[in-house]
Amino acid sequence: MNKIFWAGDSTVQTNDYSTFPQTGIGQVFPIFLKEGYQVENHAKNGRSTKSFLDEGRFKAIEQRIGEGDFLFIQFGHNDEKKEDPARYTDPASSYRENLQLFVETARSRKAYPVLITPLERRCFEDGGELGQGAHGEYVAAMKQAARDWDVALVDLHGMSRTALQEAQELKSRSWYMYFEQGEYDEHPEESRDNTHLRYAGAVKFAGMIARGLQELGGIYGEMIIDMKIQNN
Repeated sequence: MNKIFWAGDSTVQTNDYSTFPQTGIGQVFPIFLKEGYQVENHAKNGRSTKSFLDEGRFKAIEQRIGEGDFLFIQFGHNDEKKEDPARYTDPASSYRENLQLFVETARSRKAYPVLITPLERRCFEDGGELGQGAHGEYVAAMKQAARDWDVALVDLHGMSRTALQEAQELKSRSWYMYFEQGEYDEHPEESRDNTHLRYAGAVKFAGMIARGLQELGGIYGEMIIDMKIQNN
């Protein structure tokens, strides 16, 4: 069985009852996979490329990944936090260097790395327009790295921005942890979280990654179920 190892942050992680209704992209991604593929989701809340490596979380992947497997690499939200030296990376240097380590490790084990640009936040401005967000330099750095190293890339950032612009502020709330007091017994207080996802959002954005893999074709498209991925 081919395995898909996921290195990432809270937008990807597998959640449990303690964080309900938060749901990660990697948590729901198996619904888009054909038989014969299995996700091992190592993504964790609050991690950047730096802290994921420094905490030894990548070692668990290194020990298990092998020939024919895939490594999905999705970081950016926490790499951009300049106020936190334990997580911050410079997009032109340390971020790129960390991405290179992930890529080269996968390739050294005859696995296939896939770079996935970070999901956009619900960064709507007062006038209702979607703002620029904070991921731009990291998205550009990842795209350039993919070109330089000939690595498969899925532009989740671009696809999620398009979806947010089309849905607009009100409709897109249902994708994120943005809800009113009392909506959930398990989370009775209101939430105005424009970063983390609920189930509908996780499925929405996982479907975009699936579509991106289909468009890449070959070994990447082969893993996705035989259906037309819709994003509207």
